[in-house]
Amino acid sequence: MASVPEGPDWSYELKLDGYRLEAVRDNGRSKLFSRRGHDLTKQFPWIAGALDHLPAGTVIDGELVALASDGRPDFNLLQNYRSANANIILYVFDILVLRNQSLMGLSFIERRTHLEQVVTPGPYIDISQAVTSSVDEIIDFVRTNGMEGIVAKRNSSVYQPGKRTGLWVKRRINAGQEFVIGGFIPSELGVDSLIIGFYRGEQLIYAGRVRAGFVPATRRAIFERIKHLRTPHCPFVNLPEKAEGRWGQGLTVEKMRTCVWIRPEAVAQVEFLQWTEGDHLRHTKFVGMRDDKDPREIVREA
Repeated sequence: MASVPEGPDWSYELKLDGYRLEAVRDNGRSKLFSRRGHDLTKQFPWIAGALDHLPAGTVIDGELVALASDGRPDFNLLQNYRSANANIILYVFDILVLRNQSLMGLSFIERRTHLEQVVTPGPYIDISQAVTSSVDEIIDFVRTNGMEGIVAKRNSSVYQPGKRTGLWVKRRINAGQEFVIGGFIPSELGVDSLIIGFYRGEQLIYAGRVRAGFVPATRRAIFERIKHLRTPHCPFVNLPEKAEGRWGQGLTVEKMRTCVWIRPEAVAQVEFLQWTEGDHLRHTKFVGMRDDKDPREIVREA
């Protein structure tokens, strides 16, 4: 794992496994938007309603999370919720606009102060804790509790939307990330396995196949979601491969004859044991689809 920045100017939050949302309070109502600009208000009306106490002209940033019975985030539960009883909560961690005044030029610590003054925690809303414990203590907590990772934020940083500045540093502690789906191996149920990769610059790099983590209904549902993306062209620049490799993830010319390629427009959340030296994944498991992620932003995470 790459190093996590340390020092008195850094705070740390848990990296939550959910949907990134922006909540906007204006014109007497609250609305929820995904990172890709989709309006999710009707999908999660109880979350929007819980933000009606915000002042008019306010925009906050947060992560929508479903909590399992043990209190840990469960992305699969979030995807398959049926009602507010699924224990879905919005953890807010930043504020961009307050009473129609932009706060993005203020430091992270100053914005947190405003956030804590205007957001009232309740059954469906909470404030993500920002702590200044040592990195070793934070990592130990994440590993012990099976959490996804941590986010280190420089206290003096301003808010710069859409930019990778190094002022917010995400680190996964337990292996897993999003991957672009570039194809699949079909079966009588629809999908036998997904063929996944990540972007390196403008090129899509093949990383492995995912067959574990599905149930029959999931295989059919995913097929229905991606079948319209079919294309005769393989989107991965590093295929075919010469050999299957030690762990059998290599896609040779012979194996590629069984593949159906799709345009790289869908994203899946995948857990895995480790990376190999050849940018392949070992022991993959499907977790869920990610409609909130831009495929072109999916890169290999440390």
